[in-house]
Amino acid sequence: MSAPHGIAILGSTGSIGVSTLDVLARHPDLYRVRSLGARSGWEKIVEQALQFSPDTVILTDPAAADKARARLREAGSNCRVESGEEAHAAAVRAPEVDTVMAAIVGAAGLLPTLAAVRAGKRVLLANKEALVMAGRLMIDEARAAGAVLIPIDSEHNAIFQCMPAGYLAGEPARGVAHVILTASGGPFRTTDPALLANVTPQQACAHPKWKMGRKISVDSATLMNKGLEVIEATWLFGLPEARVEIVVHPQSVVHSLVQYVDGSVLAQLGAPDMRTPIAQALAWPERIASGVDALDLAAVARLDFEPPDHVRFPSLGLARAAARAGGTAPAVLNAANEVAVQAFLERRLNFTGIAAVIDQVLQRLDACPVRDLGDVLDADAAARGLAHALIEPAQGASA
Repeated sequence: MSAPHGIAILGSTGSIGVSTLDVLARHPDLYRVRSLGARSGWEKIVEQALQFSPDTVILTDPAAADKARARLREAGSNCRVESGEEAHAAAVRAPEVDTVMAAIVGAAGLLPTLAAVRAGKRVLLANKEALVMAGRLMIDEARAAGAVLIPIDSEHNAIFQCMPAGYLAGEPARGVAHVILTASGGPFRTTDPALLANVTPQQACAHPKWKMGRKISVDSATLMNKGLEVIEATWLFGLPEARVEIVVHPQSVVHSLVQYVDGSVLAQLGAPDMRTPIAQALAWPERIASGVDALDLAAVARLDFEPPDHVRFPSLGLARAAARAGGTAPAVLNAANEVAVQAFLERRLNFTGIAAVIDQVLQRLDACPVRDLGDVLDADAAARGLAHALIEPAQGASA
């Protein structure tokens, strides 16, 4: 029997990380957790380390790392505890690591994800921002290093599963006319647009189908999440923005579709549970049990589809415009969105102000070509600075 595959999990304390560990726990003969990484959630990562016995635990926050180190020593664990941004990159480069789950939320996940790609690993890509910000660099580096990218977002993973046999992410697929991303529509799919300015963070985070972190829940409520997925799909599947479509599907049973030039449309269906795409990516091209209940179509009874409402959800149009502009525009879009969403969660900006801030930042910062990672990071910093400057004077008008 072959040795278990070594797994590194970036973002182990988040919802994707927790679901990944749930799947791995079902297959101890196939996988071994080599490293766990998070930003500052030391208590949760200590609990995980005591269960899975990784070689290394990484916490970006040095103070949190100190607390985790002390607690693990008290428990008799020999696990190393490291801190800092570079520690994440070093962990994914380790020779005993075969597969990296890249699940750190936001721009913070870019550098460690890029390190895993450059090390030629199998990268399970749950951090969509890495491709949104630096898609061309990520795809080029993956080709050069022989890394395999497998998307974890339920939509992109569904498309990946519907692609021709032997398909590798980043290559234009033979015979594909369009890919179709499905969207649940979020909690405000039928809300009067006039009422959206006054919705609360609690309401925005109450997703009707998926249990997710607060940032991605707000992105789903604005449909920016779907806009970012459009940009991600252009890189993952080698398609222009115009060939990436969106359809609202409230049941969240059809996770996405691929339309072929002969008129065939293939779809991937399943319960709304992230353990399905995680298990698929871990085992690809094989299959393993995920712990997800089988889909009961008779119980679902109906599948509804409708076009997205661009008036209610202006973030979709902003993301598509950034995709068409290319260069640094997607990085600017992502940075402005992260700042605006955080301000909304802290009640310094109202819900409709999120798209307004992003729009202003995109208008004021010209898209520039991306020659290297420095161009991406410079655009990210400039967009964050401008977004903060736009938000601070308007705090008195926040929700």
